[in-house]
Parts: sequence; structure tokens; C-alpha cells
Amino acid sequence: MLRSIKDIENYTISATDGPIGLVKDFYFDDDAWVIRYLVIDAGSWLSSRKVLISPISLHHPKWEEGTLPVSITKEQVKNSPNFDTNKPVSRQNEVQYMGYYGYPYYWGGGSMWGESIYPYAMDLDAAGCREDWVEREQREIAYFRAEQTLHRNDDPHLRSCNAVTGYHLHAIDGEIGHVAGYLIDDETWAIRYIVVDTSNWWLGHKVLIAPEWITGVHWPTETVSIELTRELVKDSPAYDPNMEWTRQFDLSLNQHYGRTAYWAGSTVLGKDI
Repeated sequence: MLRSIKDIENYTISATDGPIGLVKDFYFDDDAWVIRYLVIDAGSWLSSRKVLISPISLHHPKWEEGTLPVSITKEQVKNSPNFDTNKPVSRQNEVQYMGYYGYPYYWGGGSMWGESIYPYAMDLDAAGCREDWVEREQREIAYFRAEQTLHRNDDPHLRSCNAVTGYHLHAIDGEIGHVAGYLIDDETWAIRYIVVDTSNWWLGHKVLIAPEWITGVHWPTETVSIELTRELVKDSPAYDPNMEWTRQFDLSLNQHYGRTAYWAGSTVLGKDI
């Protein structure tokens, strides 16, 4: 099912022994277009510190209750690596985070989350396979330093959804609007569409653009370029945030652009996606 991340903001993150805090932002991977971390305001119990929670720990969301239970404890969160959530998260930060919780690296496989499309499949704790994070960190330190030297000038791939909201979209022949939101797959946490507000060009109209149609995200100019014309976007099916999402709308949208829906003809583990 597709959900707007706006609807998930202020959801309560609940550890195995109590609430952690409220969802305030999301970090997404601008290469794979997947939500990698939720940014949580922990409130007074943790001196209003913001912490990162990976979808790997989210096993059975309670969407109707506005609660996202996680398979970690409040003590683990309290002692987790402290990062400045106002800055892009580096790969070195991620390695430290993954090592602390004992998660395998999501970037090490051929799918969105390692070898799987589902983040919870990477939680090895249930299988009794979680490594001691200190030993793992020590074992990998040489690798980290080598990677840091090799990629010290690389552009980080993790970005804040809140920060990118408002970026202007440029079609082949001109500007069409700005990023107003994101629709995610609530099982894989992949961003399936960005919501574009065209009101500064076409009053009161919202359209959807899939990440696959994006040719570039330009951080210095805060713009996003797409390989579509303004006329094609203008004639696309309008998006109403209050409408019930259906596969038929998905098909109509992709057919308009001459594309194939991300889930069409795909089956994983006997389950349509």
C-alpha cells in the first residue's frame, strides 16, 4: 500500500519497553529512492535529542493507531550513536549505526535491502545471529578508513525529506512546480512517487512523478530535473491526496507516460508487489 509520509509524521515510535518519541523527518537514499531512516524527536526523556530509527527494526506497524513498534529497547536508543540530524548522514555514520545495532549493510546486496526488498528481513536478531557491535566495529575499522579516503569527496546519498520538500522541478521545456510530498510503499519503504505542486504554474493541481523519471537532483540550486515535457505533465491524471489509492490509477498514470508500473508483472516470494 502507498502512504504519504505526511500521514506518518508525528507517529509514535514504540520500543519493546515503552515509547521513544515522534516521527519528525525521514532520510532517503537519493540513489535507490528508499527511506533509510526515520528521524525521531525523543522528547524530554532524552533531553529532546533526535535519534535515527531504521525501517529494519519496524516489523508490525500499527497504522490505524498511529504507532510504529520497533524491535529495540529504549536503553539501546539512549546509547545509540549521536548524529547531527541537521546534516547529511555519511556512509561512515551509517556503518557506525549499523554496527551498533548489529544490522547487516543494506548496500551490500542486489536489492533494496541487501538481498531482500523488505527491510525487516535484515534484522538478524530474531534468528539469533546478531553480532557484537564492538567486535564488528573493530573488525571493520580498517575498511572504514580506506573507504573514507577513497570516497572523501563523494556526494552523500542520504537526504532529508523535509529539506528536499520545496525543491523546484524542471521539465525538458521549463519549470512545472515544486516537491510537495512523497508516497512510499509501506512494506519496502521505497519512495514510489513524489508529489508535485504545480500551483505556481497551473493553479490548484498536484501530479505524481516517479523517481525513475528523474534525471537529476541538483542540491546547490535546489532543483529536480525530469525527462518529461510540461504538456505531458499537465495532461497527466491529477492527484488528490484524499482519494483512495488504487492499482487502476497507478496503471492509468504509467500508461499516460508510456511507462510500466513498478509492480506490474513482479512477484517476490509468491506475493505481488
